[in-house]
Amino acid sequence: MVTAFARESRDPFAILVSCLLSLRTRDETTGPASRRLFRLARTPAALLRLAPRAIERAIYPVGFYRTKARTLRALARLLLERHRGRVPVDLDALLALPGVGRKTANLVLTEAFGLPGICVDTHVHRIANRWGYVTTKTAAATEMALRATLPAREWRGLNTLLVAFGQTICRPLSPRCSVCPVVVACPRRGVGRAR
Repeated sequence: MVTAFARESRDPFAILVSCLLSLRTRDETTGPASRRLFRLARTPAALLRLAPRAIERAIYPVGFYRTKARTLRALARLLLERHRGRVPVDLDALLALPGVGRKTANLVLTEAFGLPGICVDTHVHRIANRWGYVTTKTAAATEMALRATLPAREWRGLNTLLVAFGQTICRPLSPRCSVCPVVVACPRRGVGRAR
Protein backbone atom coordinates (compact mmCIF):
# COMPACT_ATOMS: atom_id res chain seq x y z
CA MET A 1 0.00 0.00 0.00
CA VAL A 2 2.39 2.73 1.14
CA THR A 3 6.09 2.20 0.64
CA ALA A 4 8.56 2.63 3.50
CA PHE A 5 10.05 5.59 1.62
CA ALA A 6 6.70 7.37 1.44
CA ARG A 7 5.79 6.51 5.04
CA GLU A 8 9.14 7.81 6.32
CA SER A 9 8.93 11.02 4.31
CA ARG A 10 5.41 11.75 5.61
CA ASP A 11 5.00 13.66 2.35
CA PRO A 12 1.34 13.58 1.23
CA PHE A 13 2.30 13.58 -2.46
CA ALA A 14 4.75 10.68 -2.00
CA ILE A 15 2.15 8.73 -0.02
CA LEU A 16 -0.55 9.35 -2.65
CA VAL A 17 1.69 8.40 -5.58
CA SER A 18 3.12 5.29 -3.92
CA CYS A 19 -0.39 4.17 -2.99
CA LEU A 20 -1.53 4.55 -6.61
CA LEU A 21 1.52 2.60 -7.78
CA SER A 22 0.78 -0.17 -5.28
CA LEU A 23 -2.66 -0.96 -6.67
CA ARG A 24 -2.58 -4.47 -8.18
CA THR A 25 1.17 -4.63 -7.53
CA ARG A 26 3.22 -6.43 -4.90
CA ASP A 27 5.02 -4.37 -2.25
CA GLU A 28 8.45 -5.58 -3.33
CA THR A 29 7.81 -4.07 -6.78
CA THR A 30 6.13 -0.87 -5.59
CA GLY A 31 8.96 0.25 -3.28
CA PRO A 32 11.73 0.33 -5.90
CA ALA A 33 9.37 1.85 -8.50
CA SER A 34 8.42 4.64 -6.09
CA ARG A 35 12.07 5.38 -5.30
CA ARG A 36 12.97 5.50 -9.02
CA LEU A 37 10.10 7.88 -9.76
CA PHE A 38 10.84 10.17 -6.81
CA ARG A 39 14.48 10.44 -7.86
CA LEU A 40 13.12 12.07 -11.02
CA ALA A 41 10.20 14.06 -9.60
CA ARG A 42 9.18 14.79 -6.01
CA THR A 43 6.44 17.34 -6.71
CA PRO A 44 3.40 17.53 -9.00
CA ALA A 45 5.11 20.22 -11.10
CA ALA A 46 8.24 18.10 -11.56
CA LEU A 47 6.15 15.04 -12.40
CA LEU A 48 4.20 16.96 -15.02
CA ARG A 49 7.46 18.04 -16.67
CA LEU A 50 8.43 14.39 -17.25
CA ALA A 51 7.58 12.77 -20.55
CA PRO A 52 5.01 9.96 -20.25
CA ARG A 53 7.62 7.46 -21.43
CA ALA A 54 10.04 8.58 -18.68
CA ILE A 55 7.37 7.93 -16.06
CA GLU A 56 6.61 4.53 -17.59
CA ARG A 57 10.29 3.55 -17.51
CA ALA A 58 10.64 4.71 -13.90
CA ILE A 59 7.64 2.78 -12.57
CA TYR A 60 7.98 -0.40 -14.66
CA PRO A 61 7.24 -3.26 -13.77
CA VAL A 62 4.29 -2.13 -11.60
CA GLY A 63 1.00 -3.51 -12.83
CA PHE A 64 -0.66 -1.41 -15.55
CA TYR A 65 2.38 0.88 -15.65
CA ARG A 66 1.31 2.67 -18.84
CA THR A 67 -2.15 3.44 -17.47
CA LYS A 68 -0.66 4.49 -14.14
CA ALA A 69 1.81 6.82 -15.87
CA ARG A 70 -1.12 8.60 -17.60
CA THR A 71 -3.04 8.70 -14.33
CA LEU A 72 -0.06 10.22 -12.50
CA ARG A 73 0.29 12.98 -15.09
CA ALA A 74 -3.44 13.75 -14.88
CA LEU A 75 -3.20 13.71 -11.08
CA ALA A 76 -0.26 16.13 -11.10
CA ARG A 77 -2.08 18.46 -13.50
CA LEU A 78 -5.22 18.49 -11.33
CA LEU A 79 -3.27 19.05 -8.13
CA LEU A 80 -1.62 22.07 -9.71
CA GLU A 81 -4.81 23.46 -11.26
CA ARG A 82 -7.20 22.95 -8.35
CA HIS A 83 -5.09 22.60 -5.21
CA ARG A 84 -1.98 24.76 -5.80
CA GLY A 85 0.15 21.61 -6.07
CA ARG A 86 -0.89 20.28 -2.68
CA VAL A 87 -2.68 17.06 -1.81
CA PRO A 88 -6.09 17.99 -0.37
CA VAL A 89 -6.93 17.14 3.23
CA ASP A 90 -10.53 16.25 2.42
CA LEU A 91 -12.03 12.87 1.52
CA ASP A 92 -14.32 14.20 -1.21
CA ALA A 93 -11.55 16.28 -2.79
CA LEU A 94 -9.25 13.24 -2.78
CA LEU A 95 -11.96 11.09 -4.37
CA ALA A 96 -12.24 13.64 -7.19
CA LEU A 97 -8.60 13.04 -8.17
CA PRO A 98 -7.77 10.65 -11.05
CA GLY A 99 -7.23 7.07 -9.94
CA VAL A 100 -8.18 7.72 -6.31
CA GLY A 101 -10.80 5.46 -4.76
CA ARG A 102 -12.02 5.22 -1.19
CA LYS A 103 -9.19 2.96 0.02
CA THR A 104 -6.51 5.27 -1.37
CA ALA A 105 -8.24 8.42 -0.11
CA ASN A 106 -8.57 6.99 3.40
CA LEU A 107 -4.97 5.83 3.35
CA VAL A 108 -3.76 9.31 2.42
CA LEU A 109 -5.85 10.88 5.19
CA THR A 110 -4.51 8.47 7.80
CA GLU A 111 -0.87 8.17 6.73
CA ALA A 112 -0.19 11.69 5.44
CA PHE A 113 -2.37 13.77 7.73
CA GLY A 114 -2.97 11.60 10.80
CA LEU A 115 -6.74 11.86 10.40
CA PRO A 116 -9.19 9.06 11.10
CA GLY A 117 -10.10 6.88 8.14
CA ILE A 118 -10.85 3.24 7.43
CA CYS A 119 -8.92 1.68 4.56
CA VAL A 120 -10.95 -1.29 3.43
CA ASP A 121 -9.16 -3.70 1.13
CA THR A 122 -9.97 -7.34 0.41
CA HIS A 123 -8.53 -8.49 3.76
CA VAL A 124 -10.55 -6.03 5.86
CA HIS A 125 -13.71 -6.76 3.88
CA ARG A 126 -13.28 -10.55 4.09
CA ILE A 127 -12.32 -10.71 7.77
CA ALA A 128 -14.96 -8.28 9.04
CA ASN A 129 -17.60 -10.37 7.26
CA ARG A 130 -16.08 -13.72 8.29
CA TRP A 131 -16.13 -12.60 11.92
CA GLY A 132 -19.76 -11.55 11.54
CA TYR A 133 -18.87 -8.02 12.57
CA VAL A 134 -20.53 -6.75 9.39
CA THR A 135 -22.69 -8.33 6.72
CA THR A 136 -21.80 -6.55 3.50
CA LYS A 137 -21.21 -7.33 -0.16
CA THR A 138 -18.70 -4.62 -1.13
CA ALA A 139 -15.65 -2.93 0.35
CA ALA A 140 -17.46 0.44 0.29
CA ALA A 141 -20.38 -1.03 2.25
CA THR A 142 -17.92 -2.58 4.71
CA GLU A 143 -16.26 0.80 5.22
CA MET A 144 -19.61 2.46 5.96
CA ALA A 145 -20.67 -0.34 8.33
CA LEU A 146 -17.35 -0.17 10.20
CA ARG A 147 -17.57 3.64 10.42
CA ALA A 148 -21.01 3.25 11.99
CA THR A 149 -19.91 0.68 14.59
CA LEU A 150 -16.26 1.37 15.48
CA PRO A 151 -15.16 4.43 17.43
CA ALA A 152 -13.09 6.79 15.22
CA ARG A 153 -10.02 6.30 17.43
CA GLU A 154 -9.90 2.64 16.25
CA TRP A 155 -10.10 3.34 12.50
CA ARG A 156 -6.49 4.14 11.63
CA GLY A 157 -4.82 0.90 12.72
CA LEU A 158 -7.53 -1.46 11.53
CA ASN A 159 -6.18 -1.97 8.01
CA THR A 160 -2.61 -2.65 9.13
CA LEU A 161 -3.75 -5.22 11.69
CA LEU A 162 -6.22 -7.03 9.46
CA VAL A 163 -3.96 -7.09 6.39
CA ALA A 164 -1.21 -8.81 8.40
CA PHE A 165 -3.76 -11.15 10.00
CA GLY A 166 -5.32 -11.90 6.61
CA GLN A 167 -1.98 -12.65 4.98
CA THR A 168 -0.81 -15.01 7.71
CA ILE A 169 -3.79 -16.59 9.50
CA CYS A 170 -7.23 -15.64 8.18
CA ARG A 171 -6.32 -16.40 4.58
CA PRO A 172 -8.96 -16.28 1.83
CA LEU A 173 -8.81 -20.01 1.10
CA SER A 174 -8.24 -22.52 3.86
CA PRO A 175 -7.69 -20.13 6.77
CA ARG A 176 -5.45 -21.33 9.59
CA CYS A 177 -8.20 -21.59 12.21
CA SER A 178 -6.10 -24.06 14.25
CA VAL A 179 -3.71 -21.25 15.25
CA CYS A 180 -6.16 -18.34 15.22
CA PRO A 181 -6.25 -16.39 18.50
CA VAL A 182 -9.94 -15.45 18.01
CA VAL A 183 -11.29 -18.79 16.74
CA VAL A 184 -13.55 -19.32 19.76
CA ALA A 185 -15.40 -16.06 19.05
CA CYS A 186 -15.43 -16.39 15.25
CA PRO A 187 -18.56 -17.67 13.49
CA ARG A 188 -16.34 -18.46 10.46
CA ARG A 189 -18.89 -17.13 7.98
CA GLY A 190 -18.11 -18.31 4.46
CA VAL A 191 -15.35 -20.68 5.58
CA GLY A 192 -15.69 -24.00 3.81
CA ARG A 193 -12.35 -25.57 4.54
CA ALA A 194 -9.81 -24.60 7.21
CA ARG A 195 -6.49 -25.82 8.51
